Amino acid sequence: MKNTFSILFIALFFVACKQKIKPADVEKLNGYWEIEKVTFDTVKDKDYNINESYDYFKIDKNNKGIRKKVMPQLDGTFLVNDAYENVTVRFKDDKTYIDYSTPFTKWSEELITLTDDELVLLNAEKKEYHYKKTGPINLLGDGKKVK
Repeated sequence: MKNTFSILFIALFFVACKQKIKPADVEKLNGYWEIEKVTFDTVKDKDYNINESYDYFKIDKNNKGIRKKVMPQLDGTFLVNDAYENVTVRFKDDKTYIDYSTPFTKWSEELITLTDDELVLLNAEKKEYHYKKTGPINLLGDGKKVK
């Protein structure tokens, strides 16, 4: 009986600690995000030690914007192309979703965690994508600052 109460208490603790994303938090999405790992239901997590591309989000005050894939360069710049996804942040039933659209398809991901340094997204296949906030890198040592 004591174990049952302990398990119930721990379960309630985790449910109560789930982050509630507020509309004011959406601006934290803006910037560069580097994927750290993907967690799956049935197989081992996949860690990403080196990334060739980052996700760049730019969301306005109306919760609309874009997501682009960018490739960091050694001098602190990014290679970009014209491809992007339209993004809308949506709040429904105490949950937050990011709706994506391109001329070819539409999909949504649930926004699980959003802080200044961490982003976790859950897709329809129950894969969790864990990101960390990042920025330009400059490995050339030329002393120049990048924007």
